[in-house]
Amino acid sequence: MKTLTIEQLASKFSLQVIVGTEKLQTEIKQPRSHRPGLEFVGHFDFFPTQRVQILGKKEITYLHKLSHEERKMRIGNIVKYHPPCFIVTAGDKGLTYLTQHCIEENIPLLLTKEPVVTTDFIARLDAYMVKELAPEMTVHGVCVNVFGIGLLLRGDSGVGKSETAHTLIGRGHRLVADDIVVLKKLSAQTLLGTHDEKTKEFLALRSIGLLNVVRSYGQKAFQNETRIALEINLTKWEKDALNNDLEQEPSYTDYMGIKIPSMEIQLQPGRDIAGLIEAAANNWFLRQQGYSAAEDFLSRLEPEFSVSNE
Repeated sequence: MKTLTIEQLASKFSLQVIVGTEKLQTEIKQPRSHRPGLEFVGHFDFFPTQRVQILGKKEITYLHKLSHEERKMRIGNIVKYHPPCFIVTAGDKGLTYLTQHCIEENIPLLLTKEPVVTTDFIARLDAYMVKELAPEMTVHGVCVNVFGIGLLLRGDSGVGKSETAHTLIGRGHRLVADDIVVLKKLSAQTLLGTHDEKTKEFLALRSIGLLNVVRSYGQKAFQNETRIALEINLTKWEKDALNNDLEQEPSYTDYMGIKIPSMEIQLQPGRDIAGLIEAAANNWFLRQQGYSAAEDFLSRLEPEFSVSNE
């Protein structure tokens, strides 16, 4: 399981460490931050003690208005739970009291280098932590983005996944990962596909070797990550195995509890596999909009059926 430390967080967001440098290797367990409010007035029934605590202008202004003794009590009630760290987004003016509490309890206190909009900072921070701490797995395949839709190409080694991805790049689509695809579960419905850093931007083609797609075709040929919407299995051609049904029965593949729609495309010399993948992506998108070509076609035949039955 991946880990995330306070030091990594400080580095990512260029945070200034006020106190607690010896605790920067503390691991963050929860992928979302918390902005204390009710806790300052004594309600701790649902206080998420393992989350990073954010203090913005609203919280700091409230604390400044309290008397010395009341402020000491309010902050003391929170720091005794030993959250991983505090991040202040409202500047360092008048933070002596908070600094002292963090020193006494050995809790890291960090500061944005300049005052920022707290809600915006929380959104960026939480998005980063969710990705870094998300459950993940690796699969053999290729991940591409076609028409803005994330596709996971699966199939046996040597079947032609990378070559198909290369053709798609030539049509203006983007590579995300080749050979090793890292899948991250961001939520119960969201599966993110990305690379493992080592293979970033590389595409391995048999008979050619490694290509750096950004160097070869420009930045437009690569995308760092994409939400996986559809899995396409590339398989060898089997005579009489395909049919011409108006609409295929839906099937799914389960990745960490997330069911991804899955379909098969058989390979044969002369078949435009890249074109079929584009068609699959477009068809998936239309279905999300509530449109079914099969239903539309059958609706056009209904008047003829009605006449023949009279």
